[in-house]
Amino acid sequence: MKILLIGAGGKLGTALHGTLAGRGHKVLTVGRNSGDLRHDIADPAQVAALYAAAGEVDAVVSAAGDVPWRPLAEMTPQDYLDAFRGKVLSQIELVRQGIPHVAGRGSFTLITGVLGRDPVVTGSAASMANGAVEAFVRAAAIEIAPQRVNAVSPTVFTESLDDYGDHFPGFPPVGLADVAAAYVRSVEGAQTGQVYLLPR
Repeated sequence: MKILLIGAGGKLGTALHGTLAGRGHKVLTVGRNSGDLRHDIADPAQVAALYAAAGEVDAVVSAAGDVPWRPLAEMTPQDYLDAFRGKVLSQIELVRQGIPHVAGRGSFTLITGVLGRDPVVTGSAASMANGAVEAFVRAAAIEIAPQRVNAVSPTVFTESLDDYGDHFPGFPPVGLADVAAAYVRSVEGAQTGQVYLLPR
């Protein structure tokens, strides 16, 4: 398969690139500042330019999405708009604009996270964004068939505990290899409208 990988330069994106390429897929990497194609998916015009540059693909895989982390009392309307634009609208546009560029039985795999169902202090923007992406996946799945769309929703990565573990007290971590396996399940499988919760 020819796979468009968004956010390929990050920790998860790097793991996904290795896993998908190792399974024989042709992976086209995308990032703001690195990758085969340089585009900021938070800008709908750049999403259009990305698809024009990429040509037809069999699958779109997203490992990107920025949200602000701040106590609720310190959040501003702009913070929530930034979270929506950075993680929700960006991924919605990948699907909406991608429909004519993805193979007839191709797929989209988006990223959400545990905070959509199990919030933490300072994570209200992430909770909002993750919940919105998951609701969108379920809605889009019933409209774009036979194309498919799923989301992967992990807790904190084992490999990121030193940086983010304090934000997730008591949460069981999940290894990047397990997260990558969920993406493979979405890309190579047949399910749609699913949110893969990790760890299971």
